[in-house]
Amino acid sequence: MMDIDAVITWVDGSDPVLSAKRRSYQSGDEDLRQDVAGPTRYASLGEIFWCVASINRFAPWFRRIYIITDGQDPHLEEFLSQHFPGGHIPVEIVDHRTVFKGYEEYLPVFNSRSIETMMWRIPDLSEHFVMFNDDFLLSAEVTPEDFFLPDGRPVCYARKFSQAWVRLLRALKPKKNGRKNISFKESMLRAAEVVGEKSLILRLEHTPRPLLRSWYESWFAEREDVLRRNISCRFREPSQYNAEEIQYLDLYRMGGCEVRRPFDYLFFLQPKPKKDYVAGKMAKLRAGSYRFVCFNSIDLASEEDRRMIVSWVEETLGL
Repeated sequence: MMDIDAVITWVDGSDPVLSAKRRSYQSGDEDLRQDVAGPTRYASLGEIFWCVASINRFAPWFRRIYIITDGQDPHLEEFLSQHFPGGHIPVEIVDHRTVFKGYEEYLPVFNSRSIETMMWRIPDLSEHFVMFNDDFLLSAEVTPEDFFLPDGRPVCYARKFSQAWVRLLRALKPKKNGRKNISFKESMLRAAEVVGEKSLILRLEHTPRPLLRSWYESWFAEREDVLRRNISCRFREPSQYNAEEIQYLDLYRMGGCEVRRPFDYLFFLQPKPKKDYVAGKMAKLRAGSYRFVCFNSIDLASEEDRRMIVSWVEETLGL
């Protein structure tokens, strides 16, 4: 059986030390832009505990869990000992300085795309690893084959989208406060440009992302300028690419990964002010059979809606 590690990117935006550091580097424009540096981008309501608990509950075969942070520690020891008294997957906190070793001039960084570009540089990271955002969690038992084929090729949970269609949608999207937000799809278009793919993107969703460490190591070894281009952005920029998309597009062209429909496995919830929206979504979650769940920006939900979400999480994870 292959060794597989989990890598989680995490930030506690309520930390006054980190908040002060971030503000000291922000311009007035960045401070106002929700898509670049809005509070919800850094908010944490304890989702890291859910994410780690879900991996232990439904995928105890992971070798190790690495949490990438900027001088922070979620202090999971007591929580894991309480809820997994029989033992749990080892957890290691990895500072930004570790993954940016040799590139310290780009720190501090407050940009997930820059950080994800460097996550493969964790010392002793296994060849096969799965990236989680801290708002991802597993909701049912999964096996290594949900992430990697028996021959080691990663599974890419994505939809195949025409680049022309994505560009048209982007052109039609209305401006907000005089500008268009930096979109997730845009970062995938930038990735396609980097690898020379002209017809499609693999539209990633909010699922765990199985990846190969050696691919990053060899690919970036020949493209130092491409690496520096992404990590030099302290805050999110339109020019940035999605690093996972680069790997998947390159592998896909060579038959090096398997693409699976994400919404056969994924439940995604981002709160909306519409009455009973969250209640309706949670009813769908309870009735469905999903393996991956993402509660995105739940700091924006009402207190009642948050209670509904927390209740489901605690029940599902046995907390």
